[in-house]
Amino acid sequence: MKLNPDNLKPGNPHMEYIEVENGIRLHITDMGKGRPIVLIHGWPLSDEMYEYQYNDLINNNFRVIGITLRGFGKSDKPFGSYDYDTHSEDIKSVLNKMNIENAVMGGFSMGGAIAIRYVSVDAGAHVSKLALFGAAAPVWTQRHDFPFNLPVSAVNELIDLNYTDRPKLLSNFAKIFSVTETSLNKGISDWIHGIGLSASSYATAQCLIALRDTDLRGDLEKIIIPTLIMHGKKDKICSFDLAEQMKAGIPQSTLIAFEKSGHSLFLDETKKFNAALIKFAAE
Repeated sequence: MKLNPDNLKPGNPHMEYIEVENGIRLHITDMGKGRPIVLIHGWPLSDEMYEYQYNDLINNNFRVIGITLRGFGKSDKPFGSYDYDTHSEDIKSVLNKMNIENAVMGGFSMGGAIAIRYVSVDAGAHVSKLALFGAAAPVWTQRHDFPFNLPVSAVNELIDLNYTDRPKLLSNFAKIFSVTETSLNKGISDWIHGIGLSASSYATAQCLIALRDTDLRGDLEKIIIPTLIMHGKKDKICSFDLAEQMKAGIPQSTLIAFEKSGHSLFLDETKKFNAALIKFAAE
């Protein structure tokens, strides 16, 4: 695909780091020109996970803004709260300072859950569309009235493993990330593993606690903007049941099933993923 030369012309200065709180800076990828698409990564990754989305979006005349959450990737890694409200406030601070309006917000896995919290508050300031990719929502762990996905005990084991052997935690995560252990080539798998290692141990555990404990069912009906749900049918980390629950709970939502994908649908079926996101953002 040829690069669009218009997207290489200088425009507003693009900042690599934005301070969201006193002394706490988030890493930002900001490229291209056009309608902004704001992308929020999943646990325990960073905005680098969208490498194979960025070029397609830029070449289709979108401005892509990847936000790395506190505690991950190249962002600062402070002690403190890592709940969804904290991340949502950080995102709002970034979009305020960048003067972003009429954006499409996309979130993967935990990033999808955080995006749901974000757009359910203040009618989603700065954002007019929502896209959810293998989102860890509305609830990531089972409840007495929610029999889907992982038991709480399984997440407690992940938290314990984080404190004793974090590389093993990430290796175990990689085994169920895609459709099979070997469906992603070694180079891609090693790259994803390296991104995960760049997170802080503290943030890795605190976000697992947020994933385990947060119930977003009450947030779904507050989403009043068009929403696209993309989800792998063979997802072992956020089961397809979750996508169906989101579809039932979000009024203006559309669900696209990725039949050949596990959790890593953005890598398992990249062309289909990018095309669906571009179509939704352009409508």
